[in-house]
Amino acid sequence: MAADEIAAFLLGSCSSLRQFDVYIFGSTLNGIGEDIDILVVGPSDEALSQVKRELQKAEERLPLHILYMEPSEARYTDFVRREGCIPLAQLCPK
Repeated sequence: MAADEIAAFLLGSCSSLRQFDVYIFGSTLNGIGEDIDILVVGPSDEALSQVKRELQKAEERLPLHILYMEPSEARYTDFVRREGCIPLAQLCPK
């Protein structure tokens, strides 16, 4: 499955993701690898609990590896830039 198809599936089936900054990174962006690396950046609150439930269901269809970070942690580690993360919304066909 291509990165844009993954983005469309996740954003379509996990409505709570729209409350977060969500990225795809790793080998999937190059069309290789067997797992799909996803970064979810947002606060640790009830919305995070909801998105985790939705992503757990998505994991039944996709081999997801999900990393969760709070915004301050993402800024401190500069993870998005260092890992070349691409926002799911940027990949999702309109």
